[in-house]
Amino acid sequence: MAGANNEIRYLNPPTVEVKKKKYCRFKKSGIKYVDYKDAEFLKKFLNEQGKILPRRLTGTSLKFQKKVSQAVKRARHLALLPYVTDLMK
Repeated sequence: MAGANNEIRYLNPPTVEVKKKKYCRFKKSGIKYVDYKDAEFLKKFLNEQGKILPRRLTGTSLKFQKKVSQAVKRARHLALLPYVTDLMK
């Protein structure tokens, strides 16, 4: 035992979570206006139940998060998006 290799071995290499830097996709793409008539684009900011995803998950800046929420609410009012649903995606 004195000459045994005391190295710790794992079945899988230990994973170290590296957080990706969040960025505002609107600022990166140069989008200035959030169109409420583009339902497919707005679905990216909704979860499966149809709720608006928060900024801390999407990385959207405050200015564009307000525009996104306003656009989603307008699209819901015009029946382009549902208010609630079971499985949206």
